[in-house]
Amino acid sequence: MVVKLGKVQGYALGLLRLGMGWILLWAFLDKLFGLGFTTTPDKAWLVGNSPTSGFLLNATRGPLAEFFKGLAGNVLVDWLFMIGLLLIGLALIFGILVRIAAYSGALLFLLMWLAVLPPEHNPFLDEHIIYSLVLIALAYVKSGKNLGFGKKWAKTELVKKYTILE
Repeated sequence: MVVKLGKVQGYALGLLRLGMGWILLWAFLDKLFGLGFTTTPDKAWLVGNSPTSGFLLNATRGPLAEFFKGLAGNVLVDWLFMIGLLLIGLALIFGILVRIAAYSGALLFLLMWLAVLPPEHNPFLDEHIIYSLVLIALAYVKSGKNLGFGKKWAKTELVKKYTILE
């Protein structure tokens, strides 16, 4: 099903996609360089620290806490997390591969939600679920075609053949 959007709705969804992309790309940059927002310079990935350990060791709670704590400091988990933040953020910002990026980002946020069950301020719903829903909606409405390279990308033979790449 194709959702027909007006110009204003298209721009609004394009801005929402750009915002979600920036949230993820910023998290990558902050954890990589330790820009001092959520990651101090001495905890940066570039100086040898794990970008996942702080969250996995200190923020996890609930029935799955021990599972997530066991992932802390795992090099493969660190690389997958950082590559995910980077690629999902860039894809959303450029408006290409939005469907894959959105589904991957939704999965990432769902896993983060599972790590903090129950959420701190609500028995069920928190920003991780909202972000997941936003990303799924952005994929559904083909938001990459607004304020991005999605229109041009969708016309390539590769994307015509494999629509999941849209």
